[in-house]
Amino acid sequence: MEEIKGYSNRILEINLTEKSWSVSEASIKDREMFIGGKGLGMKLLYDRLKPGTDPLGEDNILVIMPGVVTGTGAPCSGRFEAISKSPLTGIIATASCGGPFGIHLKTAGYGGLVIKGKSKEKCVVWFDHKTVEFRDGSDVWGLDTVETQEKISADSKKEASLVIGPAGENLVRFSNIASGHRFLGRGGLGAVMGAKNLKGVVARGKHYKIVPANPEKFEKVKKKASLFIKREAVTLSMGKFGTATNVKFVNRAKMLPVWNYFFGEHDQAFRISGEMIREKHETKVSTCKPCSIMCGHRGKFNGKETAVPEYETLTLLGSNLGIFDREAISRFNDICNRAGMDTISAGGTLAWVMEAVEKGLVSPDVFVSSAGENDSSEQQGSKERSSKPYSLMFGSPDGVEDALESIARCEGFGKEMGLGSRALSQKYGGRDFAIQVKGLEMAGYDPRGAYGLGLAYAVANRGACHLSASIMSFEVFLGLLKPDTARAKPQMVKFVEDLTCGVNALQTCQFTMYAYTLEPFLTKYTPGFILKNLMLWLPEIALALLDFSIYPDFFSSITGIKMSSADFLKAGERIHVLERYMNTREGISSRDDILPDRMIMETISGDEKKRVVPLDKMIGKYYKLRGYNSDGIPVSRLLDKLKIPSEPCFTN
Repeated sequence: MEEIKGYSNRILEINLTEKSWSVSEASIKDREMFIGGKGLGMKLLYDRLKPGTDPLGEDNILVIMPGVVTGTGAPCSGRFEAISKSPLTGIIATASCGGPFGIHLKTAGYGGLVIKGKSKEKCVVWFDHKTVEFRDGSDVWGLDTVETQEKISADSKKEASLVIGPAGENLVRFSNIASGHRFLGRGGLGAVMGAKNLKGVVARGKHYKIVPANPEKFEKVKKKASLFIKREAVTLSMGKFGTATNVKFVNRAKMLPVWNYFFGEHDQAFRISGEMIREKHETKVSTCKPCSIMCGHRGKFNGKETAVPEYETLTLLGSNLGIFDREAISRFNDICNRAGMDTISAGGTLAWVMEAVEKGLVSPDVFVSSAGENDSSEQQGSKERSSKPYSLMFGSPDGVEDALESIARCEGFGKEMGLGSRALSQKYGGRDFAIQVKGLEMAGYDPRGAYGLGLAYAVANRGACHLSASIMSFEVFLGLLKPDTARAKPQMVKFVEDLTCGVNALQTCQFTMYAYTLEPFLTKYTPGFILKNLMLWLPEIALALLDFSIYPDFFSSITGIKMSSADFLKAGERIHVLERYMNTREGISSRDDILPDRMIMETISGDEKKRVVPLDKMIGKYYKLRGYNSDGIPVSRLLDKLKIPSEPCFTN
């Protein structure tokens, strides 16, 4: 096995139209400025994608990027990023995944993958360290994600694949891409592949071994990182109960989405909690490799072993539909996973439909599953389905499975639901209860219980994304920042956005942010009341106490390139602003940095505090801190300061 010291700047560029491939080089300067993962992938896309490109057109580009730590054996380092233009939102889509593809891409000798063009025929692309093959994909078209991976990956120990299911083939706008049992979940990246007639990509890695430039320093940082993860309370809880551990905290804070975010808590919430799932379903670890947090689990549901639904799935396809039946939610999860659909957007869309039916905007007569409407045999594979009516109503699992399958196959009203809640509300009305921002359905935390999260949702680059700035961790989980105040929230959102972009460029798990920022000595041993008061009244000082030096230390030890904590945070800022700038070239401005009316005009039913998100009190301050003008556009002096070229260097 050959060695790669630090990283590879070799980018594999595949042109599906021409059935050709080439290898380009990312510059050392770009590596220093954008790190890798999301950052370097964003820069590659910026230099290749012209504004106004049709997300489902031949000219859209899909970039897949491993991170600097990917393949090194660092804790939680088996991750990679995808970047493209979203068919759901019409702006830049990014997604991080913990499946095996990133490690195989990197150990095949590539620091990135760029997919361009459109194949005339249905195809699967296969590559290793020295060749690329364009194979016929017609025999796997119509298969689900599990069946496809089993069929196209001859040796799972030496190969890893990215595949789409029927939803991606049928251009469902919130379809996703599977890698193993993990997913590039948000923004409809599966439809990007489907529009290119690309069923899957197979990487045969394990040819190269990734060796840190400074092995001694790397092992020292790795040891400290592992120690922090093993003793931090939040990561320990996730290892024991999975992400469903969040249910109890969110319900207690009255932030649990129930009945399309009409309620914020429910007395049946305990039924979908991580504690109840662990007790009733014989759970065991099934996680990304390598991982130290172990938040992924499998368990016995409906008489078989399957993936335990993540927190977002339990809420968006559970409580938000008024459903607290774990077995039913598991069935919904399996349908989405096999079809290749984002459970957050699927659940948010179904909740909108249920409320639209209640309010008479959508007729119940539309819910007829018509298996013969589409090109049947290919759409359904070998599975025959009979036509039957179904219904959708809050509190009932009946009809949800039929609705999800009709979306995946674009049958009947499922074809419209597959466009997402924004498109539905634009056609039928009900925009006030379409719980989305910039076209992306909101994650499972109601921002009326945490105002900083409300700001983060509104300004997040990819839409209503809780992962852009998980500030609810400070507001709710850790109790370090008063949730129902606008004070200090703009400063905190900007900081967490920048740090998160750095983490996603390094490409390690975002959950490490708990351990790596809270376990260092200064933060750990500062009395809680002092830290809470500093965060509220002197946020700049509080943020200066947060030691996240593990991240730049990993970068430096692996690459041999010196990087301080300030440099790391500046790189994160650069990545975030570049993404915003790319979105503004697609027409995004302050008018899009909004929240659904329900969040700013309606209080949560039963909330004695009658809270709504005071977005107007926060967003102007946020723009000023960011260096945007009053329209939310990055100004030229900001681009100059961050060394972002106002015009990309277009690369064919």
